[in-house]
Amino acid sequence: MDKYVYSGKHWSELKFYDHMMTDALIKHILGLSRYGMSDAGEVFEVMGQMKSADERDWALAWGGMAERLKRNAARSESRGKKVSASSAYLRAASYYRFALASFSDVNDPVMEEYTRESISCYRKYLGLSGYPGEAIEIPYENTVLSGYFYRSPAAGEKAPLIILTPGRDTLGEDTVWVYDEALKRGIHCIVVEGPGQGAALRLKKIPFRKDWEKVVSPIVDYAAMIPGVDMDRIALMGISFGGYLVPRAAAFEKRIKLCIANPGNISWGKSIGGALEMAQKMPKALRPSMVDGLVRDYAWKHGVENSIDAVIRELKKYDNSDILDKLTCRTLVMDASADINPGEAKKFYDAINCPKEYMLFDDETMGQTHTQMGCYASASERLFDWIEDNL
Repeated sequence: MDKYVYSGKHWSELKFYDHMMTDALIKHILGLSRYGMSDAGEVFEVMGQMKSADERDWALAWGGMAERLKRNAARSESRGKKVSASSAYLRAASYYRFALASFSDVNDPVMEEYTRESISCYRKYLGLSGYPGEAIEIPYENTVLSGYFYRSPAAGEKAPLIILTPGRDTLGEDTVWVYDEALKRGIHCIVVEGPGQGAALRLKKIPFRKDWEKVVSPIVDYAAMIPGVDMDRIALMGISFGGYLVPRAAAFEKRIKLCIANPGNISWGKSIGGALEMAQKMPKALRPSMVDGLVRDYAWKHGVENSIDAVIRELKKYDNSDILDKLTCRTLVMDASADINPGEAKKFYDAINCPKEYMLFDDETMGQTHTQMGCYASASERLFDWIEDNL
């Protein structure tokens, strides 16, 4: 039989929306159906109900589906139908969360409302389903950071731990393709939304900070108090913007055995700030429509004035060039052939001198989109084959 030859488009080339961020989020949301966090019919229904690609229309469409499912879940729960209730609560939590993934109006009441509803529904899901996750609070400066500890039912008396740092736009529960797969393999997980992320940003107004070791070290301290965690086998993984943040943390926090950057990036500020500088030189009438929204989103998440100049100045601080030689633990750099910043992960890989490996996802191996959005099965299989060999 002749070997099959690809002749059409690869899935990563198919577009739901012209807006890059919105299109990526839809693929991410569909990808999470593998874990019961979405259902294809519900996703397409929301897309059909959107009046426009405006971020508030996006938020209200997802929020409407979340409300419907929350009512269904409560009805099932009142009748003692725990399986149905937990399933609906999980998807409701997801849709509230997705509503905020592309929404940056900090003064709109849905920001806080949907954040709290997502947390509430997710915790009801955990309570009803028996999924091995529990809410935790990490002492952090003069407050606490919220997160979850997931204990693997397959773990031995002492088991390794993965600490997960999400990105700028998705929230902690979106890392399910990592923590769920870890649990199956006898590995515990901690997922924490740090400054600039999730509830820390939306409820406590804590913006991002560049010295991410100040966030990770308290998490490692907390892990040391959890029974069954092998403190000699701790991995730190960052996804999207988290992939930029975690190498710096691992450079200073020497209790980390493995660092996984998905994708790697020497200078996030140069990558994004450079694009904004190019847009700044263009006449305002000719700038891409997404620029103003991007500036507003970065200003909010980084705690600076809503202006392109202020955002560019702040982003220049996000540069790991001066700590690359301090990264000594074994490091995996993940990359994707259709990434939004092509070539940056390979530059990071080439620049570090610690024990290292490079993992490229392309059209052949699948997962070729940024952080493998929408293709989490093949991504988690390759990732965890490597983790099991090294942790």
